[in-house]
Amino acid sequence: MGTRKKVHAFVRVKPTDDFAHEMIKYGDDNKTIDIHLKKDTRRGVVNNQQTDWSFKLDGVLHDASQDLVYETVAKDVVSQALNGYNGTIMCYGQTGAGKTYTMTGATENYKHRGILPRALQQVFKMIEERPTQAITVRVSYLEIYNESLFDLLSTLPYVGPSVTPMAIVESPQGVFIKGLSVHLTSQEEDAFSLLFEGETNRIIASHTMNKNSSRSHCIFTIYMEAHSRTLSDEKYLTSKINLVDLAGSERLGKSASEGRVLKEATYINKSLSFLEQAIIALGDQKRDHIPFRQCKLTHALKDSLGGNCNMVLVTNIYGEAAQLEETLSSLRFASRMKLVTTEPAITEKYDAEIINLRQIQEVFNQFRVVLSQQEQEVESTLRKKYTLIDKNDFAAISAVQKAGLMDVDGHLVGEPDGQGFGLGVAPFSTRPGKKSKSKKMFKEQLSSLARKEGASSPVSGKDLDASTSKTQLTPSSKDGDVKDMLLQDRETSSIEPLASESPKEELRPPRPSTPPAKPVAFEDFKNERGSEINRIFKENKSILNERRKRASETTQRINAIKREIDMTKEALNFHKSLREKQGEYENKGLMIIDEEEFLLILKLKDLKKQYRTEYQDLQDLRAEIEYCQHLVDQCRHRLLTEFDIWYNESFFVPEDLQAALKPGGSIRPGMMPLSRIVSLGEDDQDRFSRLQQTMLPEGPDSVSFYNAKVKTEQKHNYLKTMMGLQQTHRK
Repeated sequence: MGTRKKVHAFVRVKPTDDFAHEMIKYGDDNKTIDIHLKKDTRRGVVNNQQTDWSFKLDGVLHDASQDLVYETVAKDVVSQALNGYNGTIMCYGQTGAGKTYTMTGATENYKHRGILPRALQQVFKMIEERPTQAITVRVSYLEIYNESLFDLLSTLPYVGPSVTPMAIVESPQGVFIKGLSVHLTSQEEDAFSLLFEGETNRIIASHTMNKNSSRSHCIFTIYMEAHSRTLSDEKYLTSKINLVDLAGSERLGKSASEGRVLKEATYINKSLSFLEQAIIALGDQKRDHIPFRQCKLTHALKDSLGGNCNMVLVTNIYGEAAQLEETLSSLRFASRMKLVTTEPAITEKYDAEIINLRQIQEVFNQFRVVLSQQEQEVESTLRKKYTLIDKNDFAAISAVQKAGLMDVDGHLVGEPDGQGFGLGVAPFSTRPGKKSKSKKMFKEQLSSLARKEGASSPVSGKDLDASTSKTQLTPSSKDGDVKDMLLQDRETSSIEPLASESPKEELRPPRPSTPPAKPVAFEDFKNERGSEINRIFKENKSILNERRKRASETTQRINAIKREIDMTKEALNFHKSLREKQGEYENKGLMIIDEEEFLLILKLKDLKKQYRTEYQDLQDLRAEIEYCQHLVDQCRHRLLTEFDIWYNESFFVPEDLQAALKPGGSIRPGMMPLSRIVSLGEDDQDRFSRLQQTMLPEGPDSVSFYNAKVKTEQKHNYLKTMMGLQQTHRK
């Protein structure tokens, strides 16, 4: 087991314009926070009220950015998790003090993302840096609402609601949640999608203290399992990171909660009180019993609070004088948490199935035996149903060729299956149960074609049967005529309707009594009068999206080259420092370097050349994107303008004035005062592409974050639309 260490406790102060400078002071070490209260004169002359408190923590985060908070609080915990140590990061504090912002952040803005998404990014980045390990990542998202357990990822289509209620179960391996879905994530974007999916299912409410108050405790868990790729060792590492966003404690007098919100607040305060009791018991070395089972929250966090993990607490407080009592309560909780000790230890497990490399080789040998047996069974089955011809049996092939069983290209009728045999295809007329629609339709088509071409003699059914079966085996000259007739018939049928679509005088449909809905009318306009403009708009937009995609790929290549350049420079600096320590050698005034350093110099030169080339390509693509965007905007504007004119003229202009709007009339299109009828605004893909172009050069790691965000929003917008349509249909 590892050595015992105390829980790290930090305090983060919510920025405010009304900061109580006279009551809250920070120490010079940036780890101390002092609270001063003025005495209540209403208590009389003899007043033993305490007015000063001083709290010593591991750090005070005042006006700290999300980057600094993560670097200070969570980075080491996540890093050690990949080495086999469990970790827990918990946010605690008063309602509205910024717990959810600290843990999750603002998902609309990549720079304001919180601890949780940054932890996911760090995990996958470190996995890429460990090629000698095969690391699998799984995640789960648990919600505790009114002392009930809920799976925030149960809305996924492949999960569904649980048949049995969820329960907390203890085992020799630790505490786990029975019925909670755990999801495998192979890449960063998938993990973000699961995070955003769970966030949309969280329960929030509004009260005077917080417009978007979390009404439940949430635990997002990252499970990791690391196997060695180089060693045939049965030992592997497992670890998990619990990221806990607690619901905020609240004074009912200040929040003015009532009804359902009041009931939620009661459950929240009760569970937080039990959490504080468990913390007090853990901090008392003389206590034998720890009341973990008083509530679902402490029971689910039993391993984290007093187990073998690295634990960090972030206490969120207000900096205002009106919230000083709650601030004191939160700081007392943080001080008590610092008294708790944990015993971090590497979690090692052993795979009983794999003992050594010899056993792995034997398993593969058995796979080969099973595969060979299956191949023999398949061949035996094929021989029972079909006549198989070996490719090397030239006599059999010659006999088949003489029989005329050849297709147009001169190959056997059955395509070879790649295993040395050709499969014969039975003629159409000899297939049982196929003497039905397709054959009848083929006869009718030939008969109609004969009548269209003015054939002197009709084709009999018997002749049709013969010609049909024969075409399955060998091509004949008549087949070409039939194909030509079919093609000519298709051309005729495609030309005939066009002639009827352009009459001498345009027949206008009767005007409806009320104008149609604008979206419906806009779709009609795009399919009729505005079809050409809409086609050009779509083509330009397609070209623009293609250029944006290429620019994104080029940017990613540039970033990859830049990272490789940095790594090469570090390696060269290492060689240089090593050379300086060992003593430099010169020959005729030239520095002597080893072969490895020389190869690194050549590699760096090539990388810089690649970087310049890719960067020039990116500049060219950006110029093309700017030009394509200009064309798309022009088409969008023209499409809107043309629709405005068409909609007003078609449904609002009196019918007796319609003649004046025709070509040669006294009123030119667009002379009437028009308002913007419908907006052809940017869709989600346009917004994301534009955002990606502005954000990617500054932060290439943001791509997966925004990808997951856009996909989750599109999914939920679709579901809302479908639910609305279903409700409308029921009415």
